[in-house]
Amino acid sequence: VQLQASGGGLVQAGDSLRLSCVFSGGTFPDYGVGWFRQAPGKERAFVATINFTGGSTYYQDSVKGRFTISRDNAKNTVYLQMNSLKAEDTAVYYCAATPHRPLVITDEYYNYWGQGTLVTVSS
Repeated sequence: VQLQASGGGLVQAGDSLRLSCVFSGGTFPDYGVGWFRQAPGKERAFVATINFTGGSTYYQDSVKGRFTISRDNAKNTVYLQMNSLKAEDTAVYYCAATPHRPLVITDEYYNYWGQGTLVTVSS
C-alpha cells in the first residue's frame, strides 16, 4: 500500500486549501484514512479521520467546523478541505491508512503513511 499526499502550500490566514491523498497498492474500501500533522518543534498530532465507507468521521476539536474530511472510493482518494486557516494550522500534513473498522485517532493503529505535504499559513 502506498499513499501520496499533495495540495499543501503557502496561504494567508483565513484562506482555504484542499489536501488530497491518493491510495494505491491495495483495496481502498478496506481502509479507513486519517490525517495527522506535525508542526515545527511539536509531536505529530491527529487531525481527522474517515471510515472505510465514508459514513463516519471524527475531528480534532481545534479543526471542527473548519476542516472537512471526505473520500471518493471510485478515485481511491481522500480529501481534507481546510477553511478559515489559522497560523497555528501550519504543519506538515500526513495521510495514513488503517485496516481497523472503528474510527481510530492514535497513530499506532495506522499501518501505512504518506510522505507529507507542507501547509504554511501566514498571519
